[in-house]
Amino acid sequence: MQSLGTLEELPKEYRGKLTDLNLVPLWPSMRAVLPYSVPSRKTQTLNWNYDSVRPLLLEAGELTPMERAERRVLVLANPGHGLTNMQATPSIYLGLQLILPGETAPNHRHTPNAVRIIVEGEGAYTTVDGEPCRMDRGDLILTPSGKWHEHCHEGDGPIVWLDVLDLPLIYQLEGSWAIEGQPQQKKLNRDKSFAEYSAAGVVPNINFERASAASPMLRYPWSKTRSCLAEMAEHYAEGLLRISYVNPETGASLFPSIGFGALMLRPGETISLPRRTTACVFHAVEGAGQLQVDDGDEVSWQARDTLTAPGYTEIRLSNDSKTDPAFLITADEAPLHRYLGIF
Repeated sequence: MQSLGTLEELPKEYRGKLTDLNLVPLWPSMRAVLPYSVPSRKTQTLNWNYDSVRPLLLEAGELTPMERAERRVLVLANPGHGLTNMQATPSIYLGLQLILPGETAPNHRHTPNAVRIIVEGEGAYTTVDGEPCRMDRGDLILTPSGKWHEHCHEGDGPIVWLDVLDLPLIYQLEGSWAIEGQPQQKKLNRDKSFAEYSAAGVVPNINFERASAASPMLRYPWSKTRSCLAEMAEHYAEGLLRISYVNPETGASLFPSIGFGALMLRPGETISLPRRTTACVFHAVEGAGQLQVDDGDEVSWQARDTLTAPGYTEIRLSNDSKTDPAFLITADEAPLHRYLGIF
């Protein structure tokens, strides 16, 4: 490996002249930004244990009323990226959001794409451009870039969901902003997952017009995803049980920046996920088990926990139960990596 010169080897006067003109010599730091074979990675293997986070989230509900918060969220910040940068992976933001009975998180829209994964509670819904999306445990609710959305809770007890946004990416592109709006008027009685997009391979044929690039289906019910994985387990006695969430009109990922999926672990099963360039987020919907990255220490997880793992690694997941399956929802930057040609 070629040895490169250091910054200290350059004369102080010369370095001063460079600084005055906002110049930086590349060669002393080139291997930091262009290392050989495998990139440097800041994403750490980590588990945000929901049982530990939940009391602090509920305390936030007591300390900060909705009108003072707009969105009452605890950010899941990966320390490898710096806690103040609010990054779980290089371009994915995660946060646990709380709404109490009778509260409404006010209507707004913003440039980052967002998905809500419902963690706890019932009786709430998200209205997206006039379409009310029911929020049940494990559901994915989409709020694509630029769409108005507000969250209302008409049930009992708290409701919590996991926010997944491409905020770090949009922020670094200097394109992150939001606009507040008036409360929405519902255009539909229920979301399209109940009718127009209620079956795989079937899409509405109304006036022979296909939908725009943004996914027309805003709610992906967990009940259907779970049923699909369970049926796959009946059909395949072995092999990886994994699905992808896609735009039903195009088959493309839900967003160009983040891909979403789900997987099932058979009772007692351990699987190895193929090495991939992208870091990965796991949200445990059901079950308990272990996550191991390469030959590192195992990280235990249970239902409602959220985990991260860096890219360019082998990820092993195991199900502790010998009698029941385990289910996890995944998020990663695969669509962005594919577009950039680095996947």
